[in-house]
Amino acid sequence: MKQVEIVTTAILLAWVVVVIMLERRFPYRKGLPFFREGFWTDLVLYTIVQSFLLKIIIFDYIILPLDQHFSFSKLNFVTGWPVWVQVLFFLFTHDFYIYWFHRWQHHSPMLWRTHEAHHSGKQVDWLAGSRSHAVEILINQTIEFAPIILLGADPVVVPIKALIDAVWGIWIHSNVDVKSGRLQYFFNGPEMHLWHHADHKEVFHANFSTKFAFWDWIFGTAYLPGHKPQKWGLYYDFPKDYFMQHVFSVKRFDDRELQRRYPFYRRYHLFLPVLGRRLRTLVKRRGAGSTPAVPTDTNPSRVSA
Repeated sequence: MKQVEIVTTAILLAWVVVVIMLERRFPYRKGLPFFREGFWTDLVLYTIVQSFLLKIIIFDYIILPLDQHFSFSKLNFVTGWPVWVQVLFFLFTHDFYIYWFHRWQHHSPMLWRTHEAHHSGKQVDWLAGSRSHAVEILINQTIEFAPIILLGADPVVVPIKALIDAVWGIWIHSNVDVKSGRLQYFFNGPEMHLWHHADHKEVFHANFSTKFAFWDWIFGTAYLPGHKPQKWGLYYDFPKDYFMQHVFSVKRFDDRELQRRYPFYRRYHLFLPVLGRRLRTLVKRRGAGSTPAVPTDTNPSRVSA
């Protein structure tokens, strides 16, 4: 089991590198900076901190007590199935669920509050998919992983399924200009999902699929015109801070008005960009220290950008 987790982690990191390279080489939206607005919020708070904490809550405080109380996993409903069949079964059933729940979120004012953060980024890239409200992740990942454990699946199904989810989530949000042809009728990719994140009225109720695009084509919610969207994100103002994004989902407020009225809140907002600049400077210095210096106008990074 430990070896499987190491292998899946290595595959995920390798995939991140590949997608970043594809974004630099074949950008869907040219000029998108690597350290775009909200990069550190998405990487540190959403991807690392929130994922770590919610994993503990979901597995240790929800799924485990359920299994200990009802002993569902001892019934071994799917234990005798081959691992690859188990993976496909949970992949397919969860994707069917996520299509309808995702669609419901866009139609329900209450559930939209748990999903709007995911649509708030105006610069969508490989990391943008990590921006999801804690309640949304709590619901979806509990429904995703609880059946795997409670139905007695092989333990390796959990990291394998998690890897597939992460790889696909990175891919469909990536800033990569790709044409899938007829495959787009079956498997979801950036060309459809980047439209889903566009600030265009025609796609607010379209392109809900995550992995299997045929859900959208079957249920009449597919949208794939022959041109690219002009803008992304929400049509209304949304807080840029992780904590205030969660507060905003409960109680609407004017972020600029709060900064005007409360000096401590204004200082907090001024501190965040300074911290971000220092982190970027630290990354650049480490990168420069590990590679030979080159003349400015022959820098490969500038050429590729």
